[in-house]
Amino acid sequence: MKIFKFGGASIKDADGVKNVAEVLKITNDKNLVIVVSAMGKTTNLLENVVLEYLKDDSTKCKQIVSEFKQYHLEIVNGLFQANNHPIYQVINKLFDKMNSFLDVNKSKNHAFVYDQVVSYGELVSSAIVSTFLSEIGLKNELLDVRKCIKTDANHRDANVDWDATQKKIQKKTSVTGITVTQGFLGSETTNNFTTTLGREGSDYTAAIFAYCLNAESVTIWKDVPGVLNADPRYFAQTTLLNHISYREAIELAFYGASVIHPKTLQPLQRKEIPLYVKSFLNPTAPGTCVGKGKHLDPLTSCFILKKDQVLISLSSLDFSFMMEDNIGDVFKWLHKYKMKVELIQNSAISFSVCVNDKFKNLEPLLAKLREKFSVKWNENVTLYTIRHFNPTEVKALAENKNVLLKQESKETVQLVIKE
Repeated sequence: MKIFKFGGASIKDADGVKNVAEVLKITNDKNLVIVVSAMGKTTNLLENVVLEYLKDDSTKCKQIVSEFKQYHLEIVNGLFQANNHPIYQVINKLFDKMNSFLDVNKSKNHAFVYDQVVSYGELVSSAIVSTFLSEIGLKNELLDVRKCIKTDANHRDANVDWDATQKKIQKKTSVTGITVTQGFLGSETTNNFTTTLGREGSDYTAAIFAYCLNAESVTIWKDVPGVLNADPRYFAQTTLLNHISYREAIELAFYGASVIHPKTLQPLQRKEIPLYVKSFLNPTAPGTCVGKGKHLDPLTSCFILKKDQVLISLSSLDFSFMMEDNIGDVFKWLHKYKMKVELIQNSAISFSVCVNDKFKNLEPLLAKLREKFSVKWNENVTLYTIRHFNPTEVKALAENKNVLLKQESKETVQLVIKE
């Protein structure tokens, strides 16, 4: 049993879905669980549906839903010849369910509404992929992942109930043949409302299935040749990493490397299941292996960039020391307002923290902090992290830039920069 995960870029159009079939033919694995993401930039589109819905702008909301549907119908038209193919009924039924939720829902809880609406990206994409594979003779079973992955009610970033999930996956997933399912999604253990596992959670879904089924391996198929030492969108020169240890990969994920989801590696490490990152454009290339062995091959500097961060600097109002009780209050409030902490630095009378304001709670957090501290902050800063750095690279990166904060350890240097 192997687990394959195909992201949105790999199935963004009809040719992409056809290429998935080609990858399956080339690899020729008979026993697979295939985890698929939403197609293309569908998740972003559905996030806009949620925003307009909660603003009570029904006209704009319906317009975006229509755009969402039309995008998928164009893909279907490129895959299936018959205008009366059963896939059209499947898609229409899914859209009817989504529209029904938007009509009858009374909740104004953004995270709850988000999960119920955004989930349709994966539900529609998996239906299309499964049906197309069947159409060309690759027999498979379509599995609703919400019947398998059980979570708490922490919408948009749900925590997995591992005992319940393992029992469900082992009961409902065939260990022979091909199963197609959705990434990113789960459902509450108590009342079955749809939940999501956080952005890029489809990788995590693949790891969950691998852990529960004792899979041979997980392969994440992407539009890059494997894990690179830097994001080619921001760095001109990049190097393919042939092998990364679990420990090093977890370090890179912790600092924000976007190729591998931070939660993905932990269940794989527990059972020493190797993870491969390969190109769906060149499926026979070796790609990158994450597993036991060398920490990093080749040993080279790795650059990680996180945009749109917030740097908050605090000092006590009476110039007293920033001790455990003060810092404890800060972390309590960071947790309350769902801020993801990327970096911390403190001195005798000051404390700085770089955070990702994922849930747009900056203003209430700042208001709370002002009750006890003198507060300064910078929005829209960029956090650069270099693993296995050398001083020349750090100097070149900081040159002609406004460096607000620098932190250095033996293996890692981090710079907060105002562009």
